Amino acid sequence: MATTIDKDACREAYNQVRDDNTDTNWAAFKYEGSKIMPAGQGSDYEDFKRMCTDDSRLFAFVRITTGDAMSKRAKFTLITWIGENISGLQRAKISTDKAMVKEIVQNFAKEFMFSDLRELDEDNIRMELKKAGGANYDAQAE
Repeated sequence: MATTIDKDACREAYNQVRDDNTDTNWAAFKYEGSKIMPAGQGSDYEDFKRMCTDDSRLFAFVRITTGDAMSKRAKFTLITWIGENISGLQRAKISTDKAMVKEIVQNFAKEFMFSDLRELDEDNIRMELKKAGGANYDAQAE
């Protein structure tokens, strides 16, 4: 069966993360049958990480604050999580289904695909976003 996505609900969750006037800094999207739906959102990154289990596959749009002594700014990332117990067929569908998610989640600095919880470390992601972000004035402060 072809995968579909609840565009309106997913767009609303995406906009909550992008909105500077909310505390929401992540939104997850998971499969319910053959439909991708919002799975949750929040301000605690650890709550998102708890959703990433060996038998889950999901997408997440995450806001991470980066910056240096000169400026702080929000950077966004798209994370694809594929648990270790996900079948080969479901793994294969992730890449084509991601195109539907990207129709909604359009503005992000970097994209990640993870299947190991250690890779989901927030500081690791922040460092990768910082590398992709251009000028780094922290080096002058050392």
